[in-house]
Amino acid sequence: MTKLMCRIVMMIAVAALVGCQALQSQQPLPLRGTGDLGLIIERATGSVLVVDHTERDVLGRVEGLGDLSHASVVYSRDARYGYVFGRDGGLTKVDLLTMTIANRVIQSGNSIGGAISQDGRYVAVSNYEPGGVNIFDSETLETVLEIPASYVNAQGEQDQSKTVGLVDAPGNHFVFSLFEAGEIWTVDMMATPPEITRFDAGKEPYDSLITPDGRYYIAGLFGEDGLSMMDLWHPEQGAKTILPGYGKGEQRLPVYKMPHLEGWAIADGQAFVPAVGRHEVLVADMKDWNMVQRIPVQGQPVFVMSSPDNRQIWVSFAHPKNNVVQVIDSQSREIIRTLEPGQSVLHMEFTPRGEEVWVSSRDSNRITVYNTRTLEEVTTLPAQKPSGIFFTNRAHALGL
Repeated sequence: MTKLMCRIVMMIAVAALVGCQALQSQQPLPLRGTGDLGLIIERATGSVLVVDHTERDVLGRVEGLGDLSHASVVYSRDARYGYVFGRDGGLTKVDLLTMTIANRVIQSGNSIGGAISQDGRYVAVSNYEPGGVNIFDSETLETVLEIPASYVNAQGEQDQSKTVGLVDAPGNHFVFSLFEAGEIWTVDMMATPPEITRFDAGKEPYDSLITPDGRYYIAGLFGEDGLSMMDLWHPEQGAKTILPGYGKGEQRLPVYKMPHLEGWAIADGQAFVPAVGRHEVLVADMKDWNMVQRIPVQGQPVFVMSSPDNRQIWVSFAHPKNNVVQVIDSQSREIIRTLEPGQSVLHMEFTPRGEEVWVSSRDSNRITVYNTRTLEEVTTLPAQKPSGIFFTNRAHALGL
């Protein structure tokens, strides 16, 4: 090759490199952390908003996530990726920094939520149709394990149960409930192969929670008054019923929306739990799990959530009284404020240290931000039929 040809080739290479750099500089990625970011579900449009709760700002929208009419989110350990569980069985991995879909799979016909393992390696999805739990590699979304929720029904036939209340637990476990089967299953992902253990529970567990220390798994029961609780430190003891017969002798109201136990409240050694089909928040002493009080509220509670400092309990409600939020003082156990964030309140999320709470109002197409000290509105943000709000601090909490 002549010197002239070498010079021409070099000039072309340099020009190409400069051109690539110029193209990249037009759309630079911001250099920032993800600790104050989050995702908000826009349930009617199959999209999520990427938000910044420090600046109280919407950074962008990611579309193409399918049916999000009932959706939830968990986060990778580095809080860069959000895993969105859609109602259509879709599992979507969203990159918060590039605001794009990193990966997406359709893993069932109808799913109801999921969890990420303690070590961050596995993402598990809970399914209504065909039932069971599917577990995926969090990096690639390749299938690791399929767990059919098989049981013998009342007719003595083999059947499949809906699975609900899926959470992560210490020791790299997953725990979930079977609605029709009335069982609680644990999955040990440290074992080779993963080890599944079954326990009898109460009638029709519909949702569940795990205490912040990961010790107690508690499933709400739709088929009877009470909750089914397992001590995960002593799983050999099985599940026992707590708060049995809390509505005995009373007429049960029509249930317009099932309560969610995920955001349940623990404050000053007390557990605040929504009562199914009643206008009450139940208070249980966590020493013996006996009920100590019923707090009358204005409707059927859906979310009963404590602020990070445990001083306040925020309660949202089912239709038709779902346009308000009531705030309970955890010490006096009295309602201290009734707020009106908008039409059809669906979800609440506290900022990590609890100075503010974000509230979604589906039919008002907005998010309302409140100061938790003054209980006054700080700002509102536009959103398209918003529902779930999920901040990235969930990446570092059990059961969220």
